[in-house]
Amino acid sequence: MFEETSYGRFADVYDFLTDDVEYELRTDYIEKLIRKHFGSSPELVCDLGCGTGTVCSILNSKGYDCIGIDSSDSMLSIAVSKNTDGRILFLNQDICDFELYGTVDVFLCMLDTINYITDTDALERLFALVANYLNPGGIFIFDINTKHKFANILGNNTFAYEKENVFYTWENYYEDGLLDFYLNFFVGDDKGDMYRRFTEHHEQRYYKTEFLQKLAVINSLDTVGIYGELSEDPPREDDERIFVVLKKK
Repeated sequence: MFEETSYGRFADVYDFLTDDVEYELRTDYIEKLIRKHFGSSPELVCDLGCGTGTVCSILNSKGYDCIGIDSSDSMLSIAVSKNTDGRILFLNQDICDFELYGTVDVFLCMLDTINYITDTDALERLFALVANYLNPGGIFIFDINTKHKFANILGNNTFAYEKENVFYTWENYYEDGLLDFYLNFFVGDDKGDMYRRFTEHHEQRYYKTEFLQKLAVINSLDTVGIYGELSEDPPREDDERIFVVLKKK
């Protein structure tokens, strides 16, 4: 039986499983979008759904002041351990119901965090909060998984992976815009003599860019860029992820 995720035990293996994400490359791309659409160096960047804080840590090393928000205390405990100079503020809050003490210049929401918000009312609240806490001229950068990725790559497929002392299977089921995936982990101890098993259930929703643009208009945010993954060109049909940039009027 699969359990709903709380990102507790999953947090322990998250960085290990995402070591192929190329965070440095993605952060360079984020910087490029900031220069293009914000036009100057932002005073404060807030990463929504920051997870274990890798993006915040890299931006911090580049001189940016950052806030990271995530609902998982397990993820944030790992993020705090990376924050060796104590310059990043991490907040344990729901990204669809967060509070800040002031405004920011840039919001980020990376690695399909938007897709994880399957309740459209909750997503509407997130957009409203972003608009509320963005400075005039501030930007909101996020990425989303595409329908092509859901329907043709992940949907109704099963994958198995083995990395060092971690073995896991990933079963996917896609229907009516919702992707359910079931993760079954076997994690070995340092000696590889004993493995512990845990399971998790995750769910994502496919969102049309037209719907996201409507939410932007409602909240006085202009759509200033829709790009293919790590590109400044329009998305292609075979892109697995696209980036969207919104700007506060």
